[in-house]
Amino acid sequence: MTKTLAVIAVLAAVTASGAMAAGHAAPKTASVSVRSSAYGPILFDGRGKALYVFTKDKAGRSLCSGACAAAWPPFVVGGPVKAGAGAKASLLGTIRRADGSRQVTYAGRPLYFYVGDTKPGQVRCQNVFEYGGLWLVVRGGGLPVK
Repeated sequence: MTKTLAVIAVLAAVTASGAMAAGHAAPKTASVSVRSSAYGPILFDGRGKALYVFTKDKAGRSLCSGACAAAWPPFVVGGPVKAGAGAKASLLGTIRRADGSRQVTYAGRPLYFYVGDTKPGQVRCQNVFEYGGLWLVVRGGGLPVK
């Protein structure tokens, strides 16, 4: 029994450190801004990571969890979200995910990262169909890029 608990504790620690290393732990504060990309000016977080929307999501509700959320981590926050250069504060918001975390929204759409975008400014999965919907980057006015 003690050995089982030790294994569980190690796995939990590795999982937690992996999530933090990937940069997807909920920051206390976050920002959204518009930057140039190969798709024109689009939304990025404060670390320069591209932000995506999922066309399967419905009316301010995320339908991406489990394996989907592992590939497309939701942009979650633990505190306020600020509009940076080119982003509109009136379009920023948050929703509660099924796990209780707060996910950032823009123009009412939940925002996500793509796990394959490893460097600031990268956009590796634009207009791709996965998990039952398209993944699209977003313009500063709130419209997805198709």
